[in-house]
Amino acid sequence: MNETGFLIDTHAHIDGHDFAADFDEVLGRAAEAGLSHIITVGADLESSQAACELARKHDHIYCAVGIHPHDASRVTERCYQVIRELAQGNPKVVAIGEIGLDFYRDRSPRDEQEQVFRHFIRLARELTLPIIVHDRDAHDRVMAILREEKAAEVGGVLHCFSGDLAMARECVEMGFYLSIPGTVTYPSNEQLREVVRGIRTEHLLIETDCPYLSPVPHRGKRNEPAFVRLTAAKVAELKGLTLEDVGRITSLNARRLFGIGGTDQAARIAYRIRNSLYLNITNRCSNRCSFCAKFDDFTVKGHYLQLDHEPNFDEVMAAIGDPGPVDEVVFCGYGEPMLRIDLIREVAAELKKRGLRIRINTDGQANLVHGRNVLPELEGLIDCISVSLNAADAETYARLCNTPFGTAGFDGICRFLTEATKHIPKVVATAVTVPGIDIAAVRRLAGTLGVEFREREYAEVG
Repeated sequence: MNETGFLIDTHAHIDGHDFAADFDEVLGRAAEAGLSHIITVGADLESSQAACELARKHDHIYCAVGIHPHDASRVTERCYQVIRELAQGNPKVVAIGEIGLDFYRDRSPRDEQEQVFRHFIRLARELTLPIIVHDRDAHDRVMAILREEKAAEVGGVLHCFSGDLAMARECVEMGFYLSIPGTVTYPSNEQLREVVRGIRTEHLLIETDCPYLSPVPHRGKRNEPAFVRLTAAKVAELKGLTLEDVGRITSLNARRLFGIGGTDQAARIAYRIRNSLYLNITNRCSNRCSFCAKFDDFTVKGHYLQLDHEPNFDEVMAAIGDPGPVDEVVFCGYGEPMLRIDLIREVAAELKKRGLRIRINTDGQANLVHGRNVLPELEGLIDCISVSLNAADAETYARLCNTPFGTAGFDGICRFLTEATKHIPKVVATAVTVPGIDIAAVRRLAGTLGVEFREREYAEVG
């Protein structure tokens, strides 16, 4: 298997006749496309058994077992027992699925679909396995049953997600992932693109659902795992990320949900997002913002950032190495970089000799922390400073950002922004679009302070 694989197709049906003639070639194309793993998903007893057999034969293939709602009317107690036997004690079975409701084709009576769905959720909870949920034209009932059956205890994914943004947020709040198929590339599917734009990448998976739902430009032809790369590329376009970013983040999501492969727990000092090189130099932070996703997890955009110590100059430079062509180097890690102003100055001075552009992302409280105006010390070293303003008044700021400086924290940021324009070529105030923040008011305040303003979508915080 390709050791450089960075994508995971989290939902494929590769056990059947559609791939019998060229199965080895399909796997070869998947490896060439950058796939590290494939999850092949059962839809009935036969395909569940076949999926298990494929997973047994191939290290990089995992499987899920379950019965599709189309066949709910034919499910017997023996069916449940077979699925249990396939899943129990088999490390290659990573989920119960696909299971759920299909009120579009209604091939089984709806009450029987619901009964079978509930039974499989209970089985998943008993076996402590996540679930893979099929939901077509049954959004309200699917969500109700997930709640009533306490499916959040094991979590899972709504595959081929077809709900709107409000439903997507509800799923995320329940702890479920949303899986994005090739339909995100279809010109008419603006609703799914809105979901992708509005939900953090950390809550998304990517899939083919092959042999169905081929992405553009293969629409209408047989889908295959290699084409998940096209879906990932579309997600990257919508999120303003690189293909590598989306692959890294969604694959980490899949590894965590399904327990496949290992996760890299080596802390990053230097790490890439888009074409920028970020430097993680401290885990300490001045504030504890209520909306900050970093406090939920030490992983940011698929990079693990929990430092076991604060790196010195030599360690930072070694981590940077030869970064190649990058748009900029950004002091922005898990914590507040300006807490280490001396290290910033030392590293920035060396990087400026290489002709690199330097930016700092900060909460703007460095002058309060250090008890002096540190901005003159950055003159000539820093090209841009981005300050998290986030509010238009002290009360809102204190509530949202939990500053240790009280009302002085907000006043300090405003003074910091104004002072920064005297020493830094580009100064930007930012605000995150979360409930409770009046973006228009923050924009006006930034204007009175004489700085640029940029709003940050909550979907991409962290």
